[in-house]
Amino acid sequence: MSVKEIFDTMDYGPAPESAKEALAWLEARGGIAGPFVNGAWGELRADMESRNPATGERLAGLTKCTADEVAAAVKAARKAQPAWEKLGGHGRAKVLYAIARGMQKQSRLLAVMESLDNGKPIRESRDIDVPLAIRHFYHHAGAAQLFESEMPGRAPHGVCGQIIPWNFPLLMLAWKIAPALAAGNTVVLKPAEYTSLSAMVFAEICQEAGVPPGVINLVTGDGETGAALVAAKVDKIAFTGSTEVGRKIREATAGRGIPLTLELGGKSPYIVFDDADIDSAIEGLVDAIWFNQGQVCCAGSRLLVHEAIADDFHERLKRRMDGLRIGDPLDKCIDVGAVVDPVQLSAIKEMVEGNTAGETYHAACPLPSTGAFYPPTLITGLAPSDRLMQEEIFGPVLVSTTFRTPAEAVELADNTRYGLAATLWTENVNLALDLAPKLAAGVIWVNATNLFDAAAPFGGIRESGFGREGGPEGMRAYTKPAKLAAAPKAPVAYEGDGAPAGGIDRTAKLYIGGKQARPDGGYSKAVHGPKGALLGHASLANRKDVRNAVEAMNAAKGWGKTTGHLRAQILYYLAENLSARAEEFAARIDALQGGHKGAAEVEASIRRLFTYGAWADRYDGRAAGVPIRGVALAMKAPTGNIAALAPAATPLLGALSLIAPAMAMGSRVTLVASEAFPLAATDFYQVLETSDVPAGVVNILTGSHAELAPALASHMDVDALWSFSEPGLAAGIERASAGNLKRTWIGARDFSGPDGEGEDFLEAATEVKTIWIPYGEG
Repeated sequence: MSVKEIFDTMDYGPAPESAKEALAWLEARGGIAGPFVNGAWGELRADMESRNPATGERLAGLTKCTADEVAAAVKAARKAQPAWEKLGGHGRAKVLYAIARGMQKQSRLLAVMESLDNGKPIRESRDIDVPLAIRHFYHHAGAAQLFESEMPGRAPHGVCGQIIPWNFPLLMLAWKIAPALAAGNTVVLKPAEYTSLSAMVFAEICQEAGVPPGVINLVTGDGETGAALVAAKVDKIAFTGSTEVGRKIREATAGRGIPLTLELGGKSPYIVFDDADIDSAIEGLVDAIWFNQGQVCCAGSRLLVHEAIADDFHERLKRRMDGLRIGDPLDKCIDVGAVVDPVQLSAIKEMVEGNTAGETYHAACPLPSTGAFYPPTLITGLAPSDRLMQEEIFGPVLVSTTFRTPAEAVELADNTRYGLAATLWTENVNLALDLAPKLAAGVIWVNATNLFDAAAPFGGIRESGFGREGGPEGMRAYTKPAKLAAAPKAPVAYEGDGAPAGGIDRTAKLYIGGKQARPDGGYSKAVHGPKGALLGHASLANRKDVRNAVEAMNAAKGWGKTTGHLRAQILYYLAENLSARAEEFAARIDALQGGHKGAAEVEASIRRLFTYGAWADRYDGRAAGVPIRGVALAMKAPTGNIAALAPAATPLLGALSLIAPAMAMGSRVTLVASEAFPLAATDFYQVLETSDVPAGVVNILTGSHAELAPALASHMDVDALWSFSEPGLAAGIERASAGNLKRTWIGARDFSGPDGEGEDFLEAATEVKTIWIPYGEG
């Protein structure tokens, strides 16, 4: 197109970015992307191919690393880790800073390589992906510098296995590697099979930045290589990708004691109210769903628009869609590039063409004759239950429905198995801040979308995964307590036919929904003292009792909306009432376990209730220092329904050490009492009943942990499961938890000491919800 034609038609003329330097870089290095291990390139084999999705042309060969090659990378990382940790925060900060500077110097090469490999418009890779990736290394250089002062008592996990997707190859690499290195870990990272080339450029930058050999290792390949990394002897796994694969990773790591960070799929709602600035909302929507061709885990792919403005909004949106420019990703005037691979393109077509509901509108934009391109698409008139309203399409396809009231908007938004992100558009800030906490999502954007920063945590709930990346929360995920005291061994419970201790026979019931309830199965178990005296009977709960307890927790959801002050008052009241019966509880503990430690355990229990009463209105969120005119509020929200298996030892203190933090943070809890010594917990029913604890907030079951743990772990309405019971239960719990990808915490603590309380417990009882609020007129 000539300059004269451009002026005559006012069309955009092409503004191509040259790929010459990037292609020459690949050719000079053999034209193959392969493993980078122990500071050097490994064997480069063209086992697979990387192709330009916009043209179909071959870019490079790709080595598919074997399990042995993955093991060698893990071995190199293991050898390098102690020295890297010992280097100290300042030493690590200097290296991270050097990486950031090196990326700045090679920013154009990185951006072009990203667009060639991924198909995203060069404007996105140049102006968003690369600067954000650099920002993560700068930010985490600061985190490393302050590590000893900001995270006292924390230590790195060791070797971290990291697996990233193809939609943001360089940015996801930065999200994973920067915090891991800052905390003193070493890494073995597997780039996506479709998009490994920018990771190769990054590896060379690391060489130039003086990263010690073995600290950063890359293994290339497909899903089999990723599976080999998950199976390798690593100390942590961080994965970003599909929910299906995340579930497999949860199952594969079950029982291995490996902490996970899973950032998975989404079906994020984009909610537009009738008072919104419609033109701004439409521009935001273009960014929400057609950014990176819709291949974004948090894409605003479900449009919920107020019924009063729906017709006008959809018509304006269609006109805007028709003006989008689709074509060569290296053209700076292009809005929508190519889908990453023909396989993904076929998946998008299958989902859209197989849909028979609603009305489908494809943007009237010309498509290139070759390459993996798909037009921006809008499907209106769908019901909430329709497949395309529920399943992630991961392409440039927007589905839409309407709502009438704010309450209905929240109900529709939360009607999904996912919980990654949400967007609200309204000029009423009171409405926005009322709805944001009600949305089941880890990130909420108000009058904006797709805002990210290294200082602000990002991550989801439900089947969008667990854990956070970015900010102090993301750093903490790459650390563990530096030292934990060994958990005390519980006295062996007496098994036999001891004589009754005297007095009226008493069988302890279950405590469900604020009432004492008989067990569904009608069975109980004798509980004896250490010398055989029969102290009473404890009920044996079963699956139906678990169901009833979870239903009681669901009915008590209002607890999460109460103030921290109210929750603190109730916890103090529990401590007061327990103190009034201290001698009775101490005698019970002594009778159960022998000795004279009951009084000390009761006193420690009272102190623990006071501790979490104090924390109830003090464990605050924070305003993240993000580089926008606005704030990103990292708020603490209740985890929800928590199930907890109490330790055998310290039967009262161990139980309250799990109940109290859940209550303090607004979560509900179902506790399975110490299996060997349950009567200390069942005696506590009367304290609960007389301390204004709302029904369903605390439920207590007694019985076999081995029988109840699978029912709790597989229950779809349990959001987290903590087990301080037998270590042998861990594998089954973690495997069963993959059903709804609930958070699990398998622990062993000395609850009588400082390890039995604190931030680990508060963190487990909360989710971080990041609410982005831009402000100002310009």
